[in-house]
Amino acid sequence: MSSLAGKQGPRYRHTAEDGAAYETIAVEKLTPIIGAEISGVDIGKLVSDDARSNRQMDEIHRALAENLVIFFRDQHITPQQHLAFGRKFGELHFHPAAPHEDEDPALMKIYADKNSPRANGEGWHSDVSCDLEPPMGSILYIKQCPPRGGDTLFANMYAAYEALSDRMKAYLDGLTALHDGEPIYRGLYANYGVADRPSYPHAEHPVVRTHPVTGRKALYVNRGFTRHINGIPRDESDAMLAYLYQHAENPLFQCRFRWTENAIAFWDNRCTQHRAMWDYWPHTRSGTRVTVKGERPV
Repeated sequence: MSSLAGKQGPRYRHTAEDGAAYETIAVEKLTPIIGAEISGVDIGKLVSDDARSNRQMDEIHRALAENLVIFFRDQHITPQQHLAFGRKFGELHFHPAAPHEDEDPALMKIYADKNSPRANGEGWHSDVSCDLEPPMGSILYIKQCPPRGGDTLFANMYAAYEALSDRMKAYLDGLTALHDGEPIYRGLYANYGVADRPSYPHAEHPVVRTHPVTGRKALYVNRGFTRHINGIPRDESDAMLAYLYQHAENPLFQCRFRWTENAIAFWDNRCTQHRAMWDYWPHTRSGTRVTVKGERPV
């Protein structure tokens, strides 16, 4: 039985607030809790500065805040347009380990085929949460995808926090955890010919962070980067993290996106986690990712 199930109704009761109608884009929710497909947008044209583009950008900002991850299909953009779209949301982030396309370090290479030893993002994580200032958001453009499989799962960390008991919320209040990239990144991209750096980022962040735009609280620990909770015994930390990981990965909080060629996913790392499925071997999945800088979690 799900840890959120019972005989008195669901422990997490999501109430979606219907705001004003969108004027320049169409928004189709994947689930009531997370995810929406956006149509009526040509991102290649959007990166211009005309008035309609500015209005669409405002509504895309709103759609991201309301749905946490948004998807665009049938987009045909150049690497320069991909980068320009990311810059509409802020300064771009450089990945501390991954290879990049062309000569621009902000254009991360995403690639897996039958000869790959691994694929990007196979476990639940929030991108580069080991940075002192982890990324605000990631924009993934998949140009080649397998005929079946290769879906990405996304989970709502507002919902994960809100579904905790009041006693658990009180326990977690004020705690911090260590996020460390060293065990993940060292040797990870050797198959691309990427040499290891002398060191990789690590940082301490709140276990529960407050989103700087929405003001909502979100659970902020993940299997990929979180090593231990500070200030408590290690066995207690291990047990607590094991519970929080299992809780955060509950399907109730998730949506699942089925990729098609030339689709884009844009997610907010401050309030989501995601996991890419590598179930398509021996087929190829490839694209590029642009990541937007964030701020230090509080």
